[in-house]
Amino acid sequence: MSEHNGISGTDQDAGLALAQDEVVQLASDLIRIDSTNTGDADTLVPERAAAEYVAEKLGEVGYEVTYVEAGDQVGRANVVARLPGADPSRGGLLVHGHLDAVPADPAEWSVHPFSGAVQDGYVWGRGAVDMKDMLAMSLAIARRYKRDGIVPPRDIVFAFVSDEEAGGFQGAQWLVDHRPELFEGCTEAISEVGGYSLTLKDGVRAYLVQTAEKGIRWLKLRVRARAGHGSMVHRDNAVTQLSEAVAKLGNHRFPLVMTDSVQEFLDGVSEITGWDFPEEDLEGSVAKLGNISRIIGATLRDTANPTMLTAGYKHNVIPSVAEAAVDCRILPGREEAFDRELADLLGPDVEREWVGLPPVETKFEGRLVEQMQASLLAEDPGAKALPYMMSGGTDAKSFARLGMNCYGFAPLQLPADLDFSALFHGVDERVPVDALKFGVRVLDRFIRNS
Repeated sequence: MSEHNGISGTDQDAGLALAQDEVVQLASDLIRIDSTNTGDADTLVPERAAAEYVAEKLGEVGYEVTYVEAGDQVGRANVVARLPGADPSRGGLLVHGHLDAVPADPAEWSVHPFSGAVQDGYVWGRGAVDMKDMLAMSLAIARRYKRDGIVPPRDIVFAFVSDEEAGGFQGAQWLVDHRPELFEGCTEAISEVGGYSLTLKDGVRAYLVQTAEKGIRWLKLRVRARAGHGSMVHRDNAVTQLSEAVAKLGNHRFPLVMTDSVQEFLDGVSEITGWDFPEEDLEGSVAKLGNISRIIGATLRDTANPTMLTAGYKHNVIPSVAEAAVDCRILPGREEAFDRELADLLGPDVEREWVGLPPVETKFEGRLVEQMQASLLAEDPGAKALPYMMSGGTDAKSFARLGMNCYGFAPLQLPADLDFSALFHGVDERVPVDALKFGVRVLDRFIRNS
C-alpha cells in the first residue's frame, strides 16, 4: 500500500474521489450566487455573498480565513487562506481566482445564467468558465488537503478575490497595495485562462499554459469645440471631429510583432502537426488553428477597439464636448511604440486619458512548468503543454508586482468540437462535468508535487 503524508493510498483515493464529487456542486453553487460586475458601483452585485460562501466552505474544514472588504465600495469582499507546507523555506504557491462575473441577459440563454444547472454533461451559467470553474476546483482541493491532513511540499495560499472583470481595483490590486503580507513568501502563482486542451491532430491534445498576457489600456478620447444650434452651419463640431478620430483609430492596423511566447506556441504546434506558419502569411496560417485562432491572432499585434461614444443632450444642440471609449490591448515591450503611434494617429486636438495595466510575460521553464506537464501526462498520456499569450488580462498583472511568476493553469480536458474560446463572456457559458473532475485530479497531483 502506497503512503503519502502518512495517509494510505486507499484513503488518498477516497479523498480525491470526494473532491471530484464536490467540485460539481461547488461550481453549481457559485454560479447560482449572482456576483455580476458591471464596472459601475450603482449597478453591480457585490461579491460579498460569494466570498461568504467560500469562507464558510474553508472554515468548516479548519482553515483560518482572512476576509477582507476592499476599497471604498461596500461588499467588495476577498477571502485568503494559507495552507502551511513541509518546507517553509521554499517559495510559496499562490492559487488565485476571481469571484465576480460579467453581466448576462437571461433572454438570450437556453438556461437561466444563474441557475447553475447540471445537465447534458455540463455545468451551465455565467462564470462557468470565467472563472467559477477554477474557483470550484481550487476550493475542492483546499478542502481535500485540510480534511485529509495532506501537507504540500511548500506553502499554498488560496485567494478568492473581487473585481477582476473591472481591473481588480477593489480586489487583487487593492490587496497587493494594502495587504501584501497575505501573500508573503509566494514566488509563483496559477490562475485562469490556461491549462485547457486544444485538439490539434489525430486526437493529440495540446494544453495551453498562459505565460503572457497583453497590457490593458482603457482609453478615453475627448474633443472640445464650440457649442451651437443644430440648424446653423457649424464646421467646428466636436462630434464630427471625434468621429473622424475614432474611425481612424478603429480602422488602423498596428504592426505584426512576434513575441517569444507566441513563437514558442507556434513552434510547439508545428512540432505536433507539421503545419508551417510563414512570416509572409502569418495571420492566414494562424487561421488553421480553428476556434483558438481568435485568441492567437489577437496576440500578433496591438489592438485599439472603440467601444462607446458619448456626446450631446438634445437633438438640435451641437455639444461642446464629445467622448469615446477605446479598449486597447498592448503587447509586451510595445508600450512606448504604441503611445507614439497613437499620438501620430490622433494628433494634438484629441485629448487622451486612460487607466492602464501592464503586459505580463513569464518564462516557460523550471520545476513548476515540468510539474504541469507531468501532471497532465499522468491523466492524459500524450498531452503536450504549450505556452501561449492571452489577448485579455487577469489578476496576474497585480500579483506580478509582488515578484511572482504568474501562469494560467486551470486544467480542463475539453471535447474536440467545443468552441471553448467563444464561451468566455458568451451566451450559454458552460463547462463539462468531466473536465471539472479532470482538473481536480491534475491540480491535486500538480500541487502535491510542485
